[in-house]
Amino acid sequence: MTTDASAPWLIVGLGNPGPEYAANRHNVGFMVADLLAERIGGSFKRAQKAQAQVIEGRIGAPGPANRRVVLAKPGSFMNLSGGPVTALRDFYKVPTANVVAVHDELDLDYGALRVKLGGGDNGHNGLKSMTKAMGAEYHRVRFGIGRPPGRMQVADFVLKDFSSAERKELAYFVDRAADAVEALVTEGLERAQTAYNS
Repeated sequence: MTTDASAPWLIVGLGNPGPEYAANRHNVGFMVADLLAERIGGSFKRAQKAQAQVIEGRIGAPGPANRRVVLAKPGSFMNLSGGPVTALRDFYKVPTANVVAVHDELDLDYGALRVKLGGGDNGHNGLKSMTKAMGAEYHRVRFGIGRPPGRMQVADFVLKDFSSAERKELAYFVDRAADAVEALVTEGLERAQTAYNS
């Protein structure tokens, strides 16, 4: 994959808007986006051209690896993420290969990470909406949340807050996911995979 070094990156944390969803497993993408925003030193503002909150900034040390980024949290519900993400991609002139979706992943153990380009949606409604809107050739940083216990339905599980045991390690795992996003943007896919795919 070749990307234009001068083109910006669009980093999208997937989640549901509203305080009642803020601590849900499904909102871990928003948590990672919030941490990246802290690192950039900005605060989210309503986007002019899309239903989303955005911050523009730079990631990486000064020099060739320094990248212009747009951080975004869609303002739509998860299953409608494709519309706002595509509008932002088009407005900021971001190649689809420079779009990164940060999202929860049922098929990975809690806290495990996978960085990848393209692929299926694995039943994730946010990815399904994004892929329908712009194709599958965007990057993903998949944050493991594990499978629901017992007979709990997936929809109930992802819309519950992390357990008290999980919360003890959550800040560490969110920090690691933010590191993985930065590595992907500044060092490329292979290096990020080598360092963070667990």
